[in-house]
Amino acid sequence: MENIENTNFIRQIVDEDLKNGKHTKIITRFPPEPNGYLHIGHAKSICLNFGIANDYKGTCHLRFDDTNPAKEEIEYIESIKEDVSWLGFNWGENLFYASDYFDRLYEYAEQLIIDGKAFVCDLSQEQIRATRGTLTEPGTNSPYRERTIAENLELFRQMKNGDFGEGEKCLRAKIDMAAPNINMRDPVVYRIIKAEHPRTNKWHIYPMYDYAHCVSDAIEGITHSLCTLEFEDHRPLYDWFLDQLPIPCHPRQIEFARLNITYTILSKRWLLNLVKDKHVTGWDDPRMPTIAGMRRRGYTPEAIRNFAQKIGVAKASSTVDFELLQFCLRDDLNIKAKRVMAVLDPLELVIENYPDDKVEYLDADNNPEDETAGTRQIPFSKTLYIEREDFAENPPKGWFRFTIGAEVRLKHAYYVTCKGVEKDTQGNITRIICTYDPNSKGGWSTDGRKVKGTSHWVSAQHAINAEVRLYEHLFDKTDPSTENTDNLNPNSLKIITNCKLEPSLQNSQILEKYQFLRQGYFCADYDYTKEKPVFNRIVSLKDGYKVK
Repeated sequence: MENIENTNFIRQIVDEDLKNGKHTKIITRFPPEPNGYLHIGHAKSICLNFGIANDYKGTCHLRFDDTNPAKEEIEYIESIKEDVSWLGFNWGENLFYASDYFDRLYEYAEQLIIDGKAFVCDLSQEQIRATRGTLTEPGTNSPYRERTIAENLELFRQMKNGDFGEGEKCLRAKIDMAAPNINMRDPVVYRIIKAEHPRTNKWHIYPMYDYAHCVSDAIEGITHSLCTLEFEDHRPLYDWFLDQLPIPCHPRQIEFARLNITYTILSKRWLLNLVKDKHVTGWDDPRMPTIAGMRRRGYTPEAIRNFAQKIGVAKASSTVDFELLQFCLRDDLNIKAKRVMAVLDPLELVIENYPDDKVEYLDADNNPEDETAGTRQIPFSKTLYIEREDFAENPPKGWFRFTIGAEVRLKHAYYVTCKGVEKDTQGNITRIICTYDPNSKGGWSTDGRKVKGTSHWVSAQHAINAEVRLYEHLFDKTDPSTENTDNLNPNSLKIITNCKLEPSLQNSQILEKYQFLRQGYFCADYDYTKEKPVFNRIVSLKDGYKVK
């Protein structure tokens, strides 16, 4: 065990278990339900489980909790595998499914019946809920609780064979309907589901999560079963099942606070509703907090892992500022992203004293943060595009960009001075007229004069047309409600179709990342083609976040 950082209460438990000889090898697991795409909250759990296994030279299993075929799809299984791998983690040979253990889970359930610790119940879900009691009042025993062992075995086997309809019967553990912990009041162990399972067509009954999860952990020899705080009240049931069954391994369940982020909803059920109701284009919509959506937006796995490390692991719930995630993203992209010039709202600029047919190729550094990134050549000609917002006919105090009579540095090129403008019949500026100083090539004057303003530009003759998608928060409130869509941000997506980009972006690869000078970080979207380039804004350049 070397160089283990970010000590937290879970690592302290692991350290103690290794020190006292309880375990010699650490085995963790990430157990997603394949009923939707993973989101940034799952990324925290992935980083924690795989991170602990890696740091302690142990093993982390990827195990799908595929116990509810009514909501599970192969698409979700494949997306989860892709997400975990993309984040940088490798499960190796340790890919498992709860369905791998269905036979053993069934056998253990029969053992509970034989030991008088489970019974077949005919009450419906609604009736079970009504008889469960409250936090201050005990529940009521099922009228079927005292069935004989032989009758329970026969009925359970009939359930397995498909002799009953969905919801007609279930298997319940026989614990204590007066237990202070409601989860211990004769919980359901198996229910009948008439749905096609993604991996097997053998079964008509499926185990509940609380039962399948702990037994699967034990079968796999998991040492530390890490889960979020909502499962804290389920831990006595986790332990009860394992204490009743002849399983030599008894993993330790440890709970930690789930991730909450401002402007973000982390609920697969709610995210599924957004997809179904077409509020977004799909699970990988770049506005979604899914790992697939963040990948398409242009997030990097390194940024997400760094975010997970910075927020740490705690026992108490809290809300993380979304800007911390953006800080981690900018920090990573600043090192990696190639600098290019792109004009999102083009205004034509003509240099009247530049030769009509002349084209120069100017050197530009690809990334000043990376000495190995090298340089590229960008074309310069008489007619350029600049950002419309970089010109002001009546500039405010402190304005250093284009206005009549002002001199401005063109990035990597020359000093130019604005002499006048042309307007259309409605009075809109359509072109600005400038002259340039031939002795200022590279953006530095031979006479040493200083120019404060610098603008990016694109040669009109060589510019490529592109679509740019600007993304904001999907929700416009810091703490959005999960009960309705009133908090959806109507400005979460803005599409600009007449952007002008330097020609080096013509052959971008999907998800290739750039810094558009002064605009932000962008990447080539899945919709990108050479004929129609499409770029997503990953994150703006502005960063006022202070790391605490």
